[in-house]
Amino acid sequence: MALVGVITVRYPGSVVEMSKLLFFTIIPTFIIGPIAGVYIDRWDRRTTLFVCYFIQGFLVLWAAFYLIRLPSIWPLYGTVFIIFSLSRFYIPAKMSFIPEIVHKDDLHVANSLSNITGIIASGSGVLLGSLIVEYKGSLVGFTWDGICYFLSGILVLSIATLRRPLPDHNAIIKGTREMLRVQKSIWQEIFDGIKYISSQKEIRFVFWMMTILAIPAGAIYSVIIVFIQQTFHSVTKDLGFLAVPLAAGLFLGSLVYAKWGKKISSYKVIFWTLMLGGGMVVVFSFMVATTHNLWVALSLAMVLGFVLAPVTIAPYTVINKMCAREMSGKVFAALEFVVYSAFLLAMMISSFLSEHIERLWILMAVGCIFMVVGLIGLFFEPSDCKE
Repeated sequence: MALVGVITVRYPGSVVEMSKLLFFTIIPTFIIGPIAGVYIDRWDRRTTLFVCYFIQGFLVLWAAFYLIRLPSIWPLYGTVFIIFSLSRFYIPAKMSFIPEIVHKDDLHVANSLSNITGIIASGSGVLLGSLIVEYKGSLVGFTWDGICYFLSGILVLSIATLRRPLPDHNAIIKGTREMLRVQKSIWQEIFDGIKYISSQKEIRFVFWMMTILAIPAGAIYSVIIVFIQQTFHSVTKDLGFLAVPLAAGLFLGSLVYAKWGKKISSYKVIFWTLMLGGGMVVVFSFMVATTHNLWVALSLAMVLGFVLAPVTIAPYTVINKMCAREMSGKVFAALEFVVYSAFLLAMMISSFLSEHIERLWILMAVGCIFMVVGLIGLFFEPSDCKE
């Protein structure tokens, strides 16, 4: 929200400038992601999370007290690139860390709980962040963000694992030194990861499934931010309000999926999500554009979140169960690489089109296309994907 606030103040109403910001948050996936996966499998995951959080905290505070005051936006973009490069380490490390915390039989529930707490944190964070940025400015938003990174780094050290006790001071230092040690060829390990993914049918399916979902997400992401801003004539406030029911829907959908998710195949989950999610995007866009009613938008956002919730859990549970521990970092990093490739390409195309086509029609067209894709997928389910 702080970054959105900076861009909106400098370049009001520009989808292209918003897409530039998002570009610098995504491009580290391609440059850093594959290498990060290799090192995550070498390093202690808890130490990796701790170090990444603390470095990011310092960078965010530097942006808050120095970079946003500069006349040029490019130094801020450069720092955003570094912050999200570190994210390419901690996101796969976090997902790889879960099997070290719980037993295999509990992974389905653990991933659901992880998703639910993430939804609560993200929803409340977007709401609070949007209000802070709207009324106090981006400086205060960045400052709170930096504090939260430091708190996350401290808290992650308190997590106990199934294999090892909590680390002491010397263990943290040793783990940090291991993060700097060069071992086997990075490129050889990347190639090993690709071969491993290719040999696992279930993991290949997850990659294919998540790529399909990333395309509509990328197509509407930057467009819908500006669409909401211009519809309700605000910078971040209404984006924050919409995040709450969206998070509530994701929360309820996650609970339902945690209870009954094992009874539905992953293949059906993805295509039901595409069909229903596409339909909700169409309804949401049309109703918001025609009514300009925030309560209508809030209600539809909650339904959209409920529909999308299962697909935010199922793929990661499959990987946690099927993937060897020594390969999990590379697999999660590769998944990010593939998903963000599709996301970024779709975002760039939709951002360009938004300069020539009404944003409402872009959102509705994307929704219709993926309703059709989901419907076709449900009718032509291949036999090797039935569970």
